[in-house]
Amino acid sequence: MWLPLKLVLKKILRPIVLTLCVSTTLSACAKTNIAPNGINDPNEAANRRIHEFNKRVDKLLLSPASNGYGTVIPSPVRTGVSNFADHLSLPNDVINNTLQGKIPEAGSSLLRFAFNTVFGIAGIFDPATEVGMARHDTDFGETLHVWGAGEGAYTEMPFFGPSTTRDAYGFAIDIVLDPFFVVTREPTRYIGGVAYVVNKMGERYEYDTTVDSILYESADSYAQARILYLQNRRFRLGIQGEETYVDPEFDPYEDPYADF
Repeated sequence: MWLPLKLVLKKILRPIVLTLCVSTTLSACAKTNIAPNGINDPNEAANRRIHEFNKRVDKLLLSPASNGYGTVIPSPVRTGVSNFADHLSLPNDVINNTLQGKIPEAGSSLLRFAFNTVFGIAGIFDPATEVGMARHDTDFGETLHVWGAGEGAYTEMPFFGPSTTRDAYGFAIDIVLDPFFVVTREPTRYIGGVAYVVNKMGERYEYDTTVDSILYESADSYAQARILYLQNRRFRLGIQGEETYVDPEFDPYEDPYADF
């Protein structure tokens, strides 16, 4: 009795919650102005506090764990975990490519998912890439961009790092849309989250030198992480012109307090 009722409520409430999220996102982002130097960060003080929190989490937890993971786990196994995590995100690619009107890309993502599920042993291996089935990676933040939502303010997310208002909403909606989380039951529904975390540990290990240089070797790690994220994200979304302008004299390694 309870289970069917629970499923009915889920089917009724999910579209309502999703609609509210999208409406809030569009209204929050649509009229946001971008600062002259291409950075809109009205909550910098709060963002910097979250950034320092994220640095402590990285230093005390993520970095040691990733080093242990990378040292103990062989590279082929780490690659398999990375493939599996990417494979579990393909249904979201199908959904978002469809919402963006990119039907060929959505079909390609669906075919890639089916191919690697069968021939890649549930996505642990990636034969689809070897036969030329490219991945069309996307997310709901990009979907909102295609729908006309503005970037919004720069936002540092606890544990997840740099983002924007639009991408933060998109990240939350991607979780809501994730078929593995919504359809499957416990504990299976959490397998995607576990794979995501383990894969991030592998990425932290692979890019250890680069991450350390940004977080611990620059004079202002917050400013550097912010500009790198915004530049890379805007480039990926194909944003050109004034919105991507960056002060040519900006130096992320410069001491911001040198003149005081």
